Amino acid sequence: MEKIILASQSPRRRELMEMLGLPFEVMVSEAEEKITGTDPAAVTEELSARKAAAVAAEIQEGIVIGADTVVALQGRILGKPADRAGAEAMIRSLQGQSHMVYTGVTLIRKRDGHTEARTFSEGTRVHVAAMSDSEIQAYLDTDEPYDKAGAYGIQGIFGKHIAGIEGDFYNVVGLPVHRLYQELKKLGDKQLFFAKK
Repeated sequence: MEKIILASQSPRRRELMEMLGLPFEVMVSEAEEKITGTDPAAVTEELSARKAAAVAAEIQEGIVIGADTVVALQGRILGKPADRAGAEAMIRSLQGQSHMVYTGVTLIRKRDGHTEARTFSEGTRVHVAAMSDSEIQAYLDTDEPYDKAGAYGIQGIFGKHIAGIEGDFYNVVGLPVHRLYQELKKLGDKQLFFAKK
């Protein structure tokens, strides 16, 4: 059976991969996560391709999945906050507004000496409710904002401030599960998905 490799150390992406019901392994990509552009969707596609290529270079056969997620407010990319002040600035800018979350995914399949790659991105609009100063400070007192793009995780305690989303919820967490499944079906060995009768 064809091997699937997730090129990410993110525990959230591992959990999302498990939802696909397909066996996979993890190889952490050492690719540099340096942003060279300003278009959020294009940035995620470029970084996902870089991550996937770094791992694909180390294997003989299999399907490598690279992914990258960014939060963008009015087209401006919000990375991970450096400190509390940075996190506070991000949350204050996001509260009472809607913003976009983009995840870029690159699939690289190596088989029988051939390499095939495809890259795509998905965007999800997220609506954040207005937050009081005390709500913002209470959130900043948790550990949650400091290792996440945009200073929040939709699946964590910040979820109570999410007024709604348009698009794939899982895309905001870190992988567009449905689109990824469809793309893998196009690319992969059918034995991965359908047991022989």
